[in-house]
Amino acid sequence: MAKTYKISCAGFGGQGVMTMGELITFAGMDEGKEVAWVPSYGPEMRGGTANCSVTVSDEPIGSPVFENNIDIVIAMNVPSYLKYVDKVAPGGCLFINSSIVNEEIKRTDINVYKVPVNDIADELGNQKLVNIIMLGAVVEVTKIVSPETILGSAFIKLFGEAKKKLIPANTVALGKGAESVKDQIKK
Repeated sequence: MAKTYKISCAGFGGQGVMTMGELITFAGMDEGKEVAWVPSYGPEMRGGTANCSVTVSDEPIGSPVFENNIDIVIAMNVPSYLKYVDKVAPGGCLFINSSIVNEEIKRTDINVYKVPVNDIADELGNQKLVNIIMLGAVVEVTKIVSPETILGSAFIKLFGEAKKKLIPANTVALGKGAESVKDQIKK
């Protein structure tokens, strides 16, 4: 059965929100899926808002634009959580950066995954890895694309051959993100 995933990644500028979306998009494309990536920027500086919409599908995508009934929401900060929590489709997934977002989640019809990405990044000694940590959690739960594709062809397409030296640190970060949600996955 064909499946289409609508994904919203949102957070502050500097948290790697666009990069997360682009890595999912490139990985999906490299795995033979139909993809779309639509960025949206607030003030384009660190601390401004940033979000992107990603669609990954087994069939052609009619429109890459969506507002509600989102399958996967990634909220890296409180304003993003507040904006998107009610837009998650029933049965969908909400991934929150629990290092920053401490809001009480009242919805019981969605799957919520709390990922302390800033805390994990501190343990790894590199706050630039928060997006990759979150991406590891998302991929572990949803299996939307494989971790190998993200840190293989997608990473190289996005950052170029010169950045291959960063793959080992990103591999560790992706693994830590996956590890952080294993006990939250419903069997």
